[in-house]
Amino acid sequence: MTTSPIAVRRAGPQDAPALGRLGALLVSLHHGYDAERFIAPTPGTERGYGAFLASEIERKDAIILVAEQDGEVLGYVYAAIEGHDWMALRGPAGVIHDLMVDPARRNGGIGGMLLVAALNALTALGAPRVILSTAMRNEGAQRLFANAGFRATMVEMTRERPDARSE
Repeated sequence: MTTSPIAVRRAGPQDAPALGRLGALLVSLHHGYDAERFIAPTPGTERGYGAFLASEIERKDAIILVAEQDGEVLGYVYAAIEGHDWMALRGPAGVIHDLMVDPARRNGGIGGMLLVAALNALTALGAPRVILSTAMRNEGAQRLFANAGFRATMVEMTRERPDARSE
């Protein structure tokens, strides 16, 4: 059986179930990195994440791309153009919110393909810079982003309220 090449394309409404599945994996991955900082997946996470991403597909300033092979969605990237952010002390930028590849398909270049396609799309929309955040423990993603020319500019620090840990 011959496998077709991996293609990166714009997501459509038909991709909502796959986006939800991958989004739920993203939530679970981050929760595993730091259960106090990142929300826990719930039985509704997959449906909710898929519905959210599907609602973003038609936005002119948002980009949702999927990597697909033989009709199977292997990963996605979600990015958008944002204006001034006074809390982050930055001007307009392209922001990569999510980049997720199915765990069974990692380390095959899919994340890099999605990242390059998102960077190209954000550039085409006029993004003067692109920013993103990654979990401190996600060293693989940090290597991918550093290899693409990203540099660390901020460190998020979190402190839990001492009496909130049991909530």
